[in-house]
Amino acid sequence: MKSSNSTEIIQVFSPVDGSVVFERPAATAREVERALDKAREAQSRWSGLPLEERLDILTRFTDAMVAKTDEIAREISLMMGRPIRYTPGEIRGFEERARKMIELAPEALKSIEVGEGRRIERLPQGLVFVVAAWNYPYLIAVNSIVPALAAGNVVILKHSSQTIACAERFAKAFQEAGLPEGVFQVLHLTHQATEDLVAGGACDMVSFTGSVEGGRTLHKAAGGTFTPMGLELGGKDPAYVREDANLEFSAENLADGAFFNSGQSCCGIERIYVHAKRFDEFVDLLVEHTRKLKLGDPLDDATTLGPLVRPRAADFVRRQMKQAEDMGAQAILRKGLGEGAFLPPEVFIDVHHGMPLMTEETFGPVVGVMAVESDEEAILLMNDSRYGLTASIWTEDLHRADRLARQVHAGTIFANRCDYLDPSLAWTGVKDSGRGCTLSVVGYEQLTRPKSFHLRKVPR
Repeated sequence: MKSSNSTEIIQVFSPVDGSVVFERPAATAREVERALDKAREAQSRWSGLPLEERLDILTRFTDAMVAKTDEIAREISLMMGRPIRYTPGEIRGFEERARKMIELAPEALKSIEVGEGRRIERLPQGLVFVVAAWNYPYLIAVNSIVPALAAGNVVILKHSSQTIACAERFAKAFQEAGLPEGVFQVLHLTHQATEDLVAGGACDMVSFTGSVEGGRTLHKAAGGTFTPMGLELGGKDPAYVREDANLEFSAENLADGAFFNSGQSCCGIERIYVHAKRFDEFVDLLVEHTRKLKLGDPLDDATTLGPLVRPRAADFVRRQMKQAEDMGAQAILRKGLGEGAFLPPEVFIDVHHGMPLMTEETFGPVVGVMAVESDEEAILLMNDSRYGLTASIWTEDLHRADRLARQVHAGTIFANRCDYLDPSLAWTGVKDSGRGCTLSVVGYEQLTRPKSFHLRKVPR
């Protein structure tokens, strides 16, 4: 909607009851220009501070965020529907990642000494524009913001219009931590204004997390600007349960990996391949664990499965489910299709790769399960996807898991776990799941640029 002075208003509708829980005016073109000017002015001073001082401020920022865990947790539930019993865990994950990237900064940013007056330094890119998604609003944003600032960059954050309050939480905590003015700023932007900012070439690096189509749009907008982009996009992450797997353990963890956050995770499990000899037993166990989920009001402590982020997201999943059934898939739980943003979990069998349910991102509480005859067939099916974020192998034989993992086209391969980010490891995708990397020492590479020094003495 637009107000009387033609400034667009960004509204956040809660998936719980459809009410407006936050609203903010979208930034005007003049406000965007002012933010860019402030950032440019602040960057040289910020990068000129000793690394230890920058890290001290980032540590105080992390402390300030953690101190507000209870308030933040309720806001997350209201904005995107995750059950209140789980939302404090997001801040614990935020803290883990923030402190790990602070810890890794000295190693990641140290000069490479070649000898005889030669060295390579890693310098900040300059102005990093972070475009963050709503499904894990703090975990996603922290991946780029903390290491970007540690490296000496300044940051402008555009958060999802569904989670604008999260961006303001970042800004308030940075203010409490004593971050100099202009080093971190928030802009509430429309999609068009976001594209215009990237197309203008004013950013030295863009870090985007979102859909494949959103990434494609920003990549196109940046065309000709030569702006480096880090893209963390969608996934259709597979799991393979081998014949030797511990089925109870596998089923319990894969149910969590498929249905946590109502399936709204880029690295959530969306398709499972099971050795044919264990298929029926595994499906029974998976269904048993899925039936334990309680769909309801996310502000109720008893709820373990909340609504999807908005009704149209649930409608997309419903269409995909109906299409699969029309093509011969069998729904096991048969709990119905729910109403509005509320969608019961479902497990499908008799599925195949002719169904979008098994090939296109679902982003909902639905998983398809297929039987396979061998490791080789499982690998072929796991790789039969335009996505490649994570994959998991469930087995008692870790040596075999290691060998199979090398054949899977994905940025992260798990054995006997899923849907988890270790901040010490590189978070990256292949194919349509993205480009670039966050987390670990490697995550600092896209936020910095190398500069070589060759200081030669005058011969005597």
